[in-house]
Amino acid sequence: MSFSYQNNTLHADSVAIPELVDTYGSPLYVYSRTDIENNWREFDQAFGTHPHLVCYAVKANSNLAVLNVLAKIGAGFDIVSIGELERVLAAGGTANKCVFSGVAKTAIEIERALEVGVRCFNVESASELNRIESVARSVGKQAPISIRVNPNVDAKTHPYISTGLKENKFGVDMNEALDLYQHIQHSEHLTVQGLDCHIGSQITDVSPFLDALDKVLTLLDQLNTHNINIQHLDLGGGVGINYEGEETINIQAYIDAIISKVGQTEIILEPGRAIVGNAGIFITKVEFLKQNSTHAFAIVNGAMNDLLRPSFYNAYHQVLPINKTSTGTQANWNLVGPICETGDFLAKNRDLSLSEGDYLALMSTGAYGFTMSSNYNSRPRVAEVMVSNTSHQLIRKRETVQDLFAGECLYE
Repeated sequence: MSFSYQNNTLHADSVAIPELVDTYGSPLYVYSRTDIENNWREFDQAFGTHPHLVCYAVKANSNLAVLNVLAKIGAGFDIVSIGELERVLAAGGTANKCVFSGVAKTAIEIERALEVGVRCFNVESASELNRIESVARSVGKQAPISIRVNPNVDAKTHPYISTGLKENKFGVDMNEALDLYQHIQHSEHLTVQGLDCHIGSQITDVSPFLDALDKVLTLLDQLNTHNINIQHLDLGGGVGINYEGEETINIQAYIDAIISKVGQTEIILEPGRAIVGNAGIFITKVEFLKQNSTHAFAIVNGAMNDLLRPSFYNAYHQVLPINKTSTGTQANWNLVGPICETGDFLAKNRDLSLSEGDYLALMSTGAYGFTMSSNYNSRPRVAEVMVSNTSHQLIRKRETVQDLFAGECLYE
């Protein structure tokens, strides 16, 4: 990782975080280009010569600079909306390396995806397949299709990010897939492209992935007996990262296990968090310190609208002082923000020595940080910066108060 202490000051690559705060202010997201590239290449190189495509899951972090960095080193992209598609294209990505996922694609989204030539649609229901066929007929095209199946495998992750159980909204029942593929085979406006499966996010044990793959391969054998030719297997994303010292998946061992099961079939993976999660940090300033008889509160200028994961998922992010030699009040602190919600917290029960005016870094916030941010309490969204070795660049301007209502009108 590119975030480390040098002379007791936290750095991103070779740039001191105080320099970034002085230049861009706070709160602030900071990303390491080096880490983003290295993380994607770890997946890509693990396949060796086996046919594959590593499609970055855009929902994890959709900043144009992040997408551009990945496009330039050959990444594909997993998209779930027309907005993400247009972001990829604006960032220099190519549609023929995009897989279009998501449960509720609109006719407009489907038409645009066909127009630019996406690699395939990951289809989540019979109704969606009918809509894609209808749109393809209306524009005189053939739509490439991969059916996303739900293998009913427990990913043993947070219930909000589990996607492979029957109780989840994603994918079609394994028993329904054959009928859908046979429909595709007989359609003039659909073509069979792949078979897709995704079971969840922040998975730190390889066994659920391999259990799901075994079920997918059983279905693949069934499709082969009906002369349905699958071009690729899309095994989704979901590889977890280290937030709190947890053991994570060895990428090379995981991909070796996949290859050992699939023969020469092309594999698509859709990592998102594993590419950008540990490549980003969130910087916030301690505004006030407040203690009562039972609790100590560090009131910071970052809030749940800036970083939702702790409040939404009760997620853990390591908290590090920017300056390790800062002296202050030693206590077990709750880091809370200025929003009028008791749920507005970034971290709880952290043993830190703090003074008002200190800056803190919440680690591993590159995924589902800025992308889940909002303007709740009419708070402008924060700036984003990318660092590469000794250089740094603003990749998203901090919103102004005027930006908050620029698209609104008074009622006349």
